[in-house]
Amino acid sequence: MRRLILIVFSVVFIYPFVIQIANSFKTDPDAAANPLSPIPHPATLAAFERVFGGTDMPIWLGNSLLVTVVVTLGRVLLDSMAGYALARLRFRGRSGLFAAVIAVMAVPGVVLFIPKFLVLNQLGMYDSYLALILPLVADATGVFIMKQFFESVPRSVEEAARIDGAGTFRVFWSVVLPMSRPALITLTILSFQGSWNEFPHTLVAVQDPALFTLPRGLADLVSGSLGGGTQFPLKLGAALLATIPVAVIFVIFQRYFIRDANEGAEKG
Repeated sequence: MRRLILIVFSVVFIYPFVIQIANSFKTDPDAAANPLSPIPHPATLAAFERVFGGTDMPIWLGNSLLVTVVVTLGRVLLDSMAGYALARLRFRGRSGLFAAVIAVMAVPGVVLFIPKFLVLNQLGMYDSYLALILPLVADATGVFIMKQFFESVPRSVEEAARIDGAGTFRVFWSVVLPMSRPALITLTILSFQGSWNEFPHTLVAVQDPALFTLPRGLADLVSGSLGGGTQFPLKLGAALLATIPVAVIFVIFQRYFIRDANEGAEKG
């Protein structure tokens, strides 16, 4: 019975993705007449040809790739350093700073739209790659994740490194950080997925179509920038292309994450 329930729920969750894939390979009349059919009649690549030939998909992909890679690297580095400082260093205001990090996590993102726009505009960064990247390069959730993990690292390991003459940054970089692979992989997955799918921030950061990332471009596409008609294959084909990188990154890093987690459980 339990297995049957799991199968039912799996089908419920997977079927919309199957429909997305199927409609990407359909013709417009077939998709309009049979949108829930998992089998295209006939199967065609016309939607993907139109995506790359009739839209700015290559520009959107390039912008998303640039923003996502820079933001992910920045978050992994800066969130790790901030998390280690909050977990291990003793300085005045540390508790208040951590409380501020928690408070930021509780603030709805929509509340920051207008302040974010005003700051970007006043600093002269609006409508630029810097506006797309800089506000996202660190986040409170990543700092919290890394702080909690660093607090689980035995202090004896760091003390042994300091006895050998290592300074604070050397202990962090050469000793603690290599031990943090599960947390780093989790942070990498979340950062890549979050920055790749980031849409609200682009609304207040840029208005030049040449700077649109994939979510912003897809939103423009879905809103009817190509004219009338449902154009289900075109829209779902573009959405499918946007989903593939996140799925690949998740599958690759999930394998290492599960392996490291199991190794840690065995050692414990």
